[in-house]
Amino acid sequence: MTARILIVDDVPANTRLLEAKLSAEYYQVNSARDGFEALEMARRWQPDLILLDVMMPGMDGYECCRKLKEDPTTLHIPVVMVTALGEPGERLRGLEAGADDFLTKPVEYDTLMARVRSLVRLKRLLDEWRARGDTARALGLSAERVTIPSVSGARALIVDDWDLGAQSIQDALTRDGIVSGRARDGAEALALTAAMPFDLIVISLSLVEQDPLLLISQLRASDTTHETPLLLVAEPEERERTLRGFELGASDWLTLPIDDNELRARARNQIRRKFYQDRLRNDLGTALELALTDPLTGLYNQRYLRRHLSGLMDGGQGRELAVLMIDVDHFKSVNDRFGHAAGDKALRLIADTLRGETRVFDSLARYGGEEFVVVMPGAGFDDASAAGERLRSAVEKAVFDVDAATRAPLTVSIGVACTSGAVVTPEALLHAADLALYEAKRGGRNRVEYAPALQPT
Repeated sequence: MTARILIVDDVPANTRLLEAKLSAEYYQVNSARDGFEALEMARRWQPDLILLDVMMPGMDGYECCRKLKEDPTTLHIPVVMVTALGEPGERLRGLEAGADDFLTKPVEYDTLMARVRSLVRLKRLLDEWRARGDTARALGLSAERVTIPSVSGARALIVDDWDLGAQSIQDALTRDGIVSGRARDGAEALALTAAMPFDLIVISLSLVEQDPLLLISQLRASDTTHETPLLLVAEPEERERTLRGFELGASDWLTLPIDDNELRARARNQIRRKFYQDRLRNDLGTALELALTDPLTGLYNQRYLRRHLSGLMDGGQGRELAVLMIDVDHFKSVNDRFGHAAGDKALRLIADTLRGETRVFDSLARYGGEEFVVVMPGAGFDDASAAGERLRSAVEKAVFDVDAATRAPLTVSIGVACTSGAVVTPEALLHAADLALYEAKRGGRNRVEYAPALQPT
């Protein structure tokens, strides 16, 4: 996995050492000599990861990290702070500034590479969601940019068979308003995660009854937890197991004895990243829904209809399929007599009426203006004929109250076309239904007409 990595250090020897190690793994590497240059380069180059030295003149790493996380163009870039200072207070200060991790010089190579691979993998995933969200916003289909959320109310699961250790983690998380539960083994953890969603899972690598690495792989393989952050807790001598857990998909780790403040900072970072990712996914879902549905009636729109119809007819299997093209009779007169608000009300009433009279596996769309289309998979001529008459009759019986004092009649004309097992194109099927609709209107409206049998294409 290649990626762009920015090294920020005022000591050239340190920069060259890191450049050599990362270039040997085929990463693209660039460097900055101080915090000011780092901020400018991060905005312009958009690296996938920043390795940031703490002790620098002019602007130290903490201030640089804080500014990176405050800038909307760089807040999503993971930052690993690198320093010769190893005190817990220094790590906490970096994490509270927004750093994603903290490494102590001299940097241990395997640890560095494990962190780089994990953070780059996560960055690429978030980039994909951000790009889709930006596209949706550009099309006017999504809301404002994502802001960093509070973690209060988040759910965490602690998997630990040591009562004292599990309780201390729960107590620390409670201080940030994180609601936590506990599992004593892997089986209990899998049962709980299947029953309810969690925003963070903290796993002890010292579990006695089960291999915790197996649990990590099972959580990553599960649909419900494959994107849930996993925070590992390990003894100092469990370095190899910790690195293996990272390779299996863990998000972060802590070494015993746990510093409560560092635990809280790492938990906040992981939960906020999940919230950010969830929000982007929800925005995308909303954007797709808006792009594929008609805002007035809530039905699918023509774009969705055409794609859906093509999907049903792909492969040339000659399956039976019917299309009903429906047009509201004299709709212009409704707008002219009562106004466009009344016309919109009439369209919503007709849409609701049609929705109530179609099968659950049929697709109903607003085709444009006052036209609707029903796609009926597996329907032959008899089924389509019955459906057409049922829909026509239902609209005719619907009560359209323009206002408290005025009631107006509504009717529709319907054109029906069926594949009858012939291999035809979606365009040919829609065209045939449209011609049948024209005949229904020419024949007096409020009626159903049927297209002749289609010839294979």
